[in-house]
Amino acid sequence: MDVDTRLLRYFAVVAEEGHLTRAAGRLFVSQPALTKQVKQLETQLGVELFTRSRAGMALTEAGRSLAERAPAVLQAWDVALRETRRASSRAAHVLRVGFVASAANESTQTIVAAFTRRRPSWRVDMRQTDWSDPTAGLADGLVDVALLRLPVPGQDRLRVEVVLTEPRWVALPSSHPLAELAEIPFQRLWDEPFVATPPESGWWRDYWLATDERDGHEVRIGAVARNPDEWLSAIANGYGVSLTPEATARFYQRPGVIYRPVTGVSPSQVGVAWAPADDDNQVVGDFVRACLQHRASPDTPAAPGG
Repeated sequence: MDVDTRLLRYFAVVAEEGHLTRAAGRLFVSQPALTKQVKQLETQLGVELFTRSRAGMALTEAGRSLAERAPAVLQAWDVALRETRRASSRAAHVLRVGFVASAANESTQTIVAAFTRRRPSWRVDMRQTDWSDPTAGLADGLVDVALLRLPVPGQDRLRVEVVLTEPRWVALPSSHPLAELAEIPFQRLWDEPFVATPPESGWWRDYWLATDERDGHEVRIGAVARNPDEWLSAIANGYGVSLTPEATARFYQRPGVIYRPVTGVSPSQVGVAWAPADDDNQVVGDFVRACLQHRASPDTPAAPGG
């Protein structure tokens, strides 16, 4: 019997958490979608893996047996998959770099050029993902290294170095009454509907809604966007406002959308991230070093492979 490794991965997280909501948050998926995937796995195997109750998800005897073996199976598959992709990239002399939105802003081209000077026979393949995956494919091994908007879910399982820090601004419909202000106190935005990233983006979504900086004030969601085009359209159509990095005002101009500085909210950071398995990867190390050239500091940590 062939079982989708994604189903097995979902099962393993639910088994570890013992709770669908917490597991859905870790996996960046909605709870109904996760419930459907677990049921699909049970149907394929022909066994009941969980006993469901209001208290959570308790493993059956069959579920406990699978839970004991699933981590080793998944780890072996992850290693095989990553090594296969790395071998392909090495053979083609291509470094896969994931990113979301504007990557490292204007520094992106400079970083790529600095890497190319270090590795003249290599090509950088920039791969953009939508906002449902804040790790830009790094968590799934789809890229070798990534330029990410921090913080991201699962960051503690990656190697991350901050490349730059910039303020968070707000994007507003140009007809919005607050657009008349030169800068906007965040508290003035608390009652506004917000354009949010998809629920499967986990607490990355909460960060861009600044849920921890609202003094307990409930967030109103006016629309959901998976990428910059959907986001800009939702704001221009008046469905909501949105916090965004300062650089967005330079990279994403759209009729009907304006940007203003926001006070009373923490800044945004861009980081370069890679998997711990690539600590000795000289090529990834050269890309990280190219990124850190923009962060001159006497205590800059060593890049991988250094």
